[in-house]
This record gives sequence, C-alpha cells and structure tokens, in this order.
Amino acid sequence: MKKQTVMLTAVSLAVAGFVSAANAETLRLLTWGGYAPEDVIELFEAETGYTVEVTKSNNEEMIAKLRATGGGGFDLAQPSQDRITGPQLEFGIYKPIDMSKIDKGQFIQSMLEATMGNTTVEGEVYGVPHVWGTSGLVMNTAMAADTVKDYTDLCDPAVAGKVSYRLKRPTLIGFAFAMGMDPFAAYGDADAYSEMMSKVEAKLIDCKANVKTYWGGGDELMGLVRSGEVVASMAWDTGGWKLNADNPDITFVAPASGALGWIDTFVLPAKGQADDAAYAWINFVMRPEIAARITAAAGNFTASQGADAFAEDALKARYQASFPPEAVDNIKWYPPVPAGLEAIEGGVLDRVKAAQ
Repeated sequence: MKKQTVMLTAVSLAVAGFVSAANAETLRLLTWGGYAPEDVIELFEAETGYTVEVTKSNNEEMIAKLRATGGGGFDLAQPSQDRITGPQLEFGIYKPIDMSKIDKGQFIQSMLEATMGNTTVEGEVYGVPHVWGTSGLVMNTAMAADTVKDYTDLCDPAVAGKVSYRLKRPTLIGFAFAMGMDPFAAYGDADAYSEMMSKVEAKLIDCKANVKTYWGGGDELMGLVRSGEVVASMAWDTGGWKLNADNPDITFVAPASGALGWIDTFVLPAKGQADDAAYAWINFVMRPEIAARITAAAGNFTASQGADAFAEDALKARYQASFPPEAVDNIKWYPPVPAGLEAIEGGVLDRVKAAQ
C-alpha cells in the first residue's frame, strides 16, 4: 500500500510538471483592443513556438482581475503607467521586471526612462512603455498657427470666439505648464498644488470669453473644427491626424510647453507562470517593423525607436510633422495621481464652469 502510494505520488508529480511546462509555453496576455493584432500573434508564434491567448480589457478591469486573483491568471498585462505604483503598494499584484531581459535599445529612451521612473516601487522597476498618445493642440494652421503656439495662446484676442477645450483635468495641467509652472512636481504637496490651480482657475475664467464652446466628445469637436467654427483647440493627436486626412491645413501640433502624454505599459502579474514568454513578446513587439503593425491596428504609435519609418506613409508624415525628436523629448508624461488632488481639480473646474 505504501509502495503504491509512492508510485502514484511520483506519477502525479510528473503530470503536474508536464502541465506546468505546457502552461509555460502559453502567454496569457491581458491587453487593450488593437495591441495584439492577429498578424503579429501569428508571426510571434511561428518564430518562438509560444502560444498567445489574448484577453481584451481596460484599466479598471485589468486592476480588478489581477486584484481578485492576487496577480494570477495572466502572464503579461498592459495597464497605463499611472495604474502601477498605487495598485502595487496596495495589493501587490505585480512583480519586478528584470531589465537585463529587456532589449532597452529598441525603446525611445526618453519614454523608457520616464516610465521606469514612474513605475519604480522600493527601488524595483515594474513597468516599461508600449503604446502612447498625447493631448495638445489641434488647429487650422492656415488660420491660427501664427498665433497659437501653446495652451494659453487659446486666450489670445486674435482667436476670440474660435477656440475650444474640455473642462477636464488635462486642460488644468496643460495651462499650468504653459504658465511656467510644473504641476507634476507639486503632486506631493496639496497646498502648493491648490495654489497653482488657483492661478490656472483665474486664467481660465479670464479666458472664457474666447471659448466658442467647451467640447464634450471627440465627434463634437471634429465637427466644430471641420466647419471652421473652431480654429484652435486642445485635443488628442489621433483626432488631429484624422482631421488632417480631410483637410491638410488642420493637424495636431505639440505645444511649446510640451504635449501631455499617456503610456500603456507592459507589467508582469505577480503570479504569472510564463515570464520567458512575456519577455520574448515584449522584445518581439518592440521591433520597429512589428511595432508599425500595432500602430496600424491600434491607431497610436508605440515607444519603439524608429517604428514610425515603417508606418503607412500618410500617418508617418503626420506623426513626423507633429513630433520632431525635440517635441517627443518634451512630452510631459502623466505620473500617478495622489489621493486628494482630483478633488482639488474638481472644485476648480466647477468654479470655472459657473463663472460669468
């Protein structure tokens, strides 16, 4: 009986080992729509022998799924960089990235450094950049380029009644930078941040007479710009490039004080079982020619150095015109938002909206 038990245990261990090895050959990817297109998966699987299983999600769902399992169920996830340090400190759902296994030379260095800095917890790096985008200025360059160079230029009398922006936190952040302040540097000091936002509030109230309307949705804004009712606005890069396809005078312009950037990252869930496959995927999709395929599917560029050269010609031209290298290096990347700051911002936005 004892001998039989030992034999069964040995068989069970062997089977468990086989299952574990089999699982390690599968990369379970938790990501956004468009970030893992089928053609890229096929190329990766053919080259590496790994199998990729994709679950599409968003920031809130990613955190919820990983929190529910203590960081299990997936081998690689792609939350935005401001969703890493907080959840890690509170829930411990990620594990550090071994940067020696990352081909760092494939990344735009300013983006890699920014993301590593914003995702470092207790001396360990938890995220590297993948897909990114910005908000800045979308304008009719034939009518506003000589006047509007930065966010606060939307208040210039020369474009009175023909500008638009949202009453949302990116407007507060953008105006603060254009006014010579650094709101991100004040994130750790609520009093300093409140004082800074008071100055922005006064500027936005003074600027109200210039605003045609505060836009709420992308379709609304694009209609206003297409019709000529609005000649300059705060908006996303992809919206500006879409308008440029219809009218070459309209495009996205990186503001003098810097576009505001978001980055969706790569992170390793705490209980992931296929780290080797995860590192292989990261290094594979950061190759410029592969990254260009992801840009074609997602509509946004990646942190892959030189990938714009492989993009579709029209999109490549728009990107390069909006983002010369110095404009890329000047992007202000959103760091994690400390507790309490959004309440400060909400009060400012309410008062701007109510002001006569």
